[in-house]
Amino acid sequence: MIELFAPIAEVGDEVLLVAFLVFLRVGAAVAVLPVVGEQSVPQRVRLVIALCFTAVVTPAVFSLFSKVEPTLASALRFLFSEVIFGLAIGLSLRLFIHALQIAGSVAAQSTSLSQIFGGATAEPQPAIGHLFLVAGLALAVSFGLHVQAAQFLVYSYEILEPGTFPDGAEFSAWGVFRISRAFGLAFSLAAPFVIASLIYNTAMGVINRAMPQLMVSFVGAPAITAGGLILLFVTTPLILQVWMAALTHFLNDPFGISP
Repeated sequence: MIELFAPIAEVGDEVLLVAFLVFLRVGAAVAVLPVVGEQSVPQRVRLVIALCFTAVVTPAVFSLFSKVEPTLASALRFLFSEVIFGLAIGLSLRLFIHALQIAGSVAAQSTSLSQIFGGATAEPQPAIGHLFLVAGLALAVSFGLHVQAAQFLVYSYEILEPGTFPDGAEFSAWGVFRISRAFGLAFSLAAPFVIASLIYNTAMGVINRAMPQLMVSFVGAPAITAGGLILLFVTTPLILQVWMAALTHFLNDPFGISP
């Protein structure tokens, strides 16, 4: 009877080994992914989500680990490379969250709304960034971010082969490009508020030169606050639409560096 179960045990050991190697990459990515990687999510929940992602990804990439040798050198190589790949994947998506936060901070500082809607997350956000963050995360989840993230993880095994280290120059160029695009996206999202602030400050400067006796700060403060709230109400749908389009474009070509 034991001899009959011996082949099954060998297959089970191989499956567990591959699942563990996949978990190294998936677990590192889940730790920093948007939504599931937020600090407000308990660690036990993150672990369960990482195991669920592992169960989804493992069957799709099982054949890539057919030549894995259970040696100490191989284990160390996989340990470092898979964790690095997972963090790179997770951080590339996390940059879109930072773009929303930066855009919200710039918008809030430009329109004197830096103390409104902030402070409700684990990371202090003295800006409208919290509003953008919650809306963006809800929008991403409603469009199937978890499914797209699983596809991203599966696709990553075609570009980032397990157990290998990427070329340093290409990997750094990809990372620098993603960071620069995130900052460019953040400024683009906050551009309406920056333009409104420029017009407001220019108008206040002209009025102050024409009527030095008028306290323009007392007149202009309510105007810029009301204008900022109205602009927030009008532009938020468009801002989230542009952000979601950028996120979708990235998920369609995650390892490309073309504009």
